Amino acid sequence: MRKLSVLILLCLLYSLNQSGQTYNNLSDLSIEKIMKGEDFVGYLPKDIRWSEDSKTIFFTWNPRMEKVRDVYQAGIHDLNIKPVTVEVQKQLPVKGEYNAQRTKKTYSRFGDIFLYDLNKNTEIKITSTLEVETNPTFSQNDTKIVYQKENNLYSWDITSGTTVQLTNFNSGSEKSDKDKPEYEQWLEKDQLAHFEIIKERKEISEIQEKRNKLLEPKRPKAFYLDGQQIFNIQINPDATFVTFILNTSTAENKNTKVPSYVTRSGYTEDIPAREKVGTSQDKYKFYIYNIEADTVYTFKSEKIEGIYDKPEFLKEYDTTSGGCGDQFENPRDIFIHGPYYSENGAALIEAKSMDGKDRWILLLQLETGEPVLLERQHDEAWIGGPGISGWKSVPGNMGWIDNNTVWFQSEQTGYSHLYTCSIPDKKKTALTSGSFEILDVTLSHNKKTFYITSNRESPFEHHFYHLPANGGEMKKITSMAGNNEVTVSPDEKFLAIRYSNSNTPWELYILPNKAGETEKRISHSLSSEFKAYPWREPEIIQFKASDGVPVPARIYIPEENVKNGAAVIFVHGAGYLQNVHRWWSDYYREYMFHNFLCDNGYTVLDIDYRGSEGYGRDWRTAIYRHMGGRDLNDQVDGAKYLVERYGINKDKIGIYGGSYGGFITLMALFTKPGTFRCGAALRSVVDWAHYNHPYTVNILNTPVEDSIAYYRSSPLYYAEGLQDNLLMLHGVIDTNVQFQDIVRLSQRLIELGKNNWELALFPLEDHGFKEASSWTDEYKRIYKLFQENLIDKKE
Repeated sequence: MRKLSVLILLCLLYSLNQSGQTYNNLSDLSIEKIMKGEDFVGYLPKDIRWSEDSKTIFFTWNPRMEKVRDVYQAGIHDLNIKPVTVEVQKQLPVKGEYNAQRTKKTYSRFGDIFLYDLNKNTEIKITSTLEVETNPTFSQNDTKIVYQKENNLYSWDITSGTTVQLTNFNSGSEKSDKDKPEYEQWLEKDQLAHFEIIKERKEISEIQEKRNKLLEPKRPKAFYLDGQQIFNIQINPDATFVTFILNTSTAENKNTKVPSYVTRSGYTEDIPAREKVGTSQDKYKFYIYNIEADTVYTFKSEKIEGIYDKPEFLKEYDTTSGGCGDQFENPRDIFIHGPYYSENGAALIEAKSMDGKDRWILLLQLETGEPVLLERQHDEAWIGGPGISGWKSVPGNMGWIDNNTVWFQSEQTGYSHLYTCSIPDKKKTALTSGSFEILDVTLSHNKKTFYITSNRESPFEHHFYHLPANGGEMKKITSMAGNNEVTVSPDEKFLAIRYSNSNTPWELYILPNKAGETEKRISHSLSSEFKAYPWREPEIIQFKASDGVPVPARIYIPEENVKNGAAVIFVHGAGYLQNVHRWWSDYYREYMFHNFLCDNGYTVLDIDYRGSEGYGRDWRTAIYRHMGGRDLNDQVDGAKYLVERYGINKDKIGIYGGSYGGFITLMALFTKPGTFRCGAALRSVVDWAHYNHPYTVNILNTPVEDSIAYYRSSPLYYAEGLQDNLLMLHGVIDTNVQFQDIVRLSQRLIELGKNNWELALFPLEDHGFKEASSWTDEYKRIYKLFQENLIDKKE
């Protein structure tokens, strides 16, 4: 009977463990609670914007814990918060363009064009149609507004109200008699040869057509798209040139489909999804339309310096005698951003090579289509970093200070910094320098001051600074330690700040836009349940990696009386992301889970491994051509550090992470057996050849061109190395890291005869889980994995 009672007690304790209850009763924290997300924490303010008069801050919020967020407002003087009515929401300010004096603003709302007078506080509706009009801008000394409707530009005269069509882009192809089938051409020729009346009528028709054309007003040149897509249609300030890009889709591209099994219809439905890396990419060609000459010509990309250069990695595959040369026969494909126009009409553009190796800052000669080089940024890994962006379709930060000076960001020193270039002599000047990064930059309205977000204070904090446009001292404006996300008011006198620190979620503050002032808090968003728990502020530490480099990490240390000698290493996702910092993490559920683990005796280490954001170019590109190399070694070195510094039992270390973190977890268990007793891999990349093109091609090139990089970086090829216990968790309708990935790995593990793995599926979840029930189930399983393998496991 006594043995039976003990058995019942053990079963009860095990059942409590599975339900997510804490072992040590240190708090009421449970997995069910923390996985409710904002329903537990509170809904934090976001989507910050200002009224045009700079007197009111608008933001989305949900203090009443309703099903969806709503819009709220707060005045800058009384700071009182109140909900915004639907009628007011219809009139909320949107992004737009200002005239030179900043007295008027034009914008598109719900597909119509508006003109707002800031002095009179009046709004004119320029268009009111069922068609969609977008992208309005001031033109010709602010006397006209140019906007886009479908594929064409139109000009609206502010004084007279007259509308003129500026371009004539047509879908399809231009038709001519030569397009007729040969037999139809023969028949018509034969008819004209034998019937005089038909011939005469044709001649009369042609004469009348010529006369009618002479009577027609001048219209813009017809340009036929021939099945191509047109975008980025822009006009220069004096309305003499139009630039545009034509996109030619590759017919042989095959996009993926993601089956959804639990649907409203009851039928399995396919979700259209992305392509895979290495598929043929669309071609983009930049054109210039000279309105006065009524001619269209292409940008001369072949004249860009270095456009024919081959990347270094190709030499590894060149087995021909004497090599195949350092240059391609044809210029590399590029993507162009801009033009950005100076006050005197000079055109500045940014070109990015589609292979990710180059970024050029260029002047565009509109009359000829030729480039003038101001700056070439080249990286044999890939161009990227704050204010530069590794995404080809995302422009880097750049612009004009005056008619003779442009500004941009560059990683020339190994960190992203701010530079200017003098147009007359092409002289480049660094405005900032040091072992920190300029994260974001805008230029003040009067072009005298740069507004900068930077981690100069510390890699683990973000602050807002002022910097004179001609160089000088960076003056810190914000004072609260953590992350300060700043939205500047239209009159530039105030800052709306979303602020958080390590253990306090985001709240809304206001601050005068000058040094020495004190922030005032506006919002109070946290639930009483969340505030009742003493959330830890993890210590930021550094440990020395096996290559001698200091690696930053956050560590969560349990109280002495509950320490169990076990540890968990968390691997953040995205690769290029920072999670070692002093602000409220995007991984806030994981942060709360780490507090839960600490309550139950675990030490938790959260590493900003090689490839993470915030530490400069060399850290960013350390994973080039080998994901699962140096980034994985940082996790292994972290495990060793836990044993040596914190006395963790080397046989009681687990690892987990999602997306890129799931990938690292798989690589750890497959290639470093014995380092981690167990691991949980969430929504994991299994084979990089099956991931998307824009992200993967930067780091690993393409599978056809660089198969070596893909082989050494993909867990699928190393699955035979699995010895420790593996839990895999994946959303079935994941359109990013697709469910097919984990199914392929499961089949591989089955064929290898591995039996120390499990797979949990979540039928209604995409890459980022939405439902609290899914989050709860997922993390209960992860906790169970750690308990069974690190605590309950017999030695």
